[in-house]
Amino acid sequence: MRKSNYLVITFSETTMALYMEKKCKEDGMGGRLIPLPGEIDAGCGLAWATGCKERGIWQKYLADQQIEYEEMVEVDF
Repeated sequence: MRKSNYLVITFSETTMALYMEKKCKEDGMGGRLIPLPGEIDAGCGLAWATGCKERGIWQKYLADQQIEYEEMVEVDF
């Protein structure tokens, strides 16, 4: 089975993760909310996974939407 590389965005608060999901669906941003992968240590237990690994796009989007996040990590699933 071939693994795919994803950009995973982590959050310290569940409310921010859920807000991210809501905004991304409204704005047509690709990705989905997932349980936090075991190899990542972060706050709330939820993360956003996307195949778009362009950090600059996501950093701008998160800033524009005032979404607070912990970190962005590339992960193989």
